[in-house]
Amino acid sequence: MRLYRNLEALKRLDSQRRVVTVGAYDGVHLGHQEIIHQLKAKANEYGCLSLVLCFEPIPREFFAPTNPPSRLTCFRERFELLGGLGIDEMFCARFSGLQDLTPESFIRHLLVEALNVSHVVIGHDFRFAYNRLGTPDDLSSAGKRYGFGVTTVPAVYWEDHRVSSTSIRKALRAGAMEQAREMLDREYSISGRVVHGLGLGRKLGFPTANVNLNRRQTPVDGIFAARVTGVDKNALDAVASVGVRPTVGGDKPLLEVFIFDFDRDIYGDYITVQFVRRLREERMFSNLDAMKRQMQKDAIEARETLAA
Repeated sequence: MRLYRNLEALKRLDSQRRVVTVGAYDGVHLGHQEIIHQLKAKANEYGCLSLVLCFEPIPREFFAPTNPPSRLTCFRERFELLGGLGIDEMFCARFSGLQDLTPESFIRHLLVEALNVSHVVIGHDFRFAYNRLGTPDDLSSAGKRYGFGVTTVPAVYWEDHRVSSTSIRKALRAGAMEQAREMLDREYSISGRVVHGLGLGRKLGFPTANVNLNRRQTPVDGIFAARVTGVDKNALDAVASVGVRPTVGGDKPLLEVFIFDFDRDIYGDYITVQFVRRLREERMFSNLDAMKRQMQKDAIEARETLAA
């Protein structure tokens, strides 16, 4: 999948026509996947390239800088998930450069002139341009003037829940991993580079891989039965912790993962931690011995959970 990060790169493109979808695509969940499915179908029908136009930071993150929503996927995760769905191109625009566009400017200058759009595929609740003033009706009206079609994809439901990034964040925050799994169509995971920590886990007999979260807010916290990919041909069983480590005076969220029966040096490796089941909340312990005893219990429970 080809990636563009600015309008200058887009202006150097050839005159190939495109079928385009626009959105944050945080999580690339079942609702997003249905939009992508219809995007690809239209691209095949018209003989066009398929392109996803998304934003960095995501709009809700941009408008709430002091208390942003938790990110389901960082930029690299989102790029890899969309690429895995067979998209031809991704334009990840800097949101600050587009936030002031009127609906007409967004359509004319971005969709028509820059992207050479032949069709647009959007979700049922899609809004765009300054102050979210643009609507699907605006797109349809403009399509008649500029010669492109519009497909609006209905909401996707799992049981009685409308699948959305917000509903998945709520499920993850509540520890409802199975519900999140069904709406994502995969285990919820966080990927990142293994970085050096304080070495406390090794001193306690639990050498952990510390993973860079790459997001300002994370939707999960607590202790989890987990699996790790990226270090072996098979997924490896593990127990993972996401939290600030209050027992040792921590104040910054960290992802630490203890891989069972594993002793290789993986500093610098890019790994993925899949969260299978939430075992408990993060706790403050009276001392390190009490924390170590609980860690031993967590490891046993995680092994049993993953074996089952």
